[in-house]
Amino acid sequence: MKITYTPIGFFRTPYTDIKGMPIQPIGATGIEGIIEVMPEFREGLKDLEGFSHVYVLYHLHKIVGYDLVVKPFLDTDQHGIFATRSPKRPNPIGLSVMRLKSVTASSIILEGVDVLDKTPVIDIKPYVADFDRCDADRFGWFEGKSINAIHHRSDERFAA
Repeated sequence: MKITYTPIGFFRTPYTDIKGMPIQPIGATGIEGIIEVMPEFREGLKDLEGFSHVYVLYHLHKIVGYDLVVKPFLDTDQHGIFATRSPKRPNPIGLSVMRLKSVTASSIILEGVDVLDKTPVIDIKPYVADFDRCDADRFGWFEGKSINAIHHRSDERFAA
């Protein structure tokens, strides 16, 4: 089965190199970026300004190939790819929750942007706490390590 997607837009961010980028939105507090939406999809921005946060799905276009076991940024041990947030995945899809600052006729301005410039955007969905928030009580190997994403930066381990 072949699955294809058409980008609905592209990120404009301050990050032109994978090395040194935040690894999660929590490490990009105050960092703004823009999604420039393709003309044929701009009508879909209607009513988006009423939300404080959005999910953004994007294609990790600089990732080549995948590994089923990786050493993630926040640990020195190897873990299965599906137990990590590492980018070198069978389907290089990124997911971030970002603060929605504003919406224009052709773009959205976001805060907490941890994405490489010119990254293709696959979809945007509103974050709705009643649907999306859960009381998680297990965090696997991330337990005690996830807070380090605030200061940890990307290196070249997953670059092409």
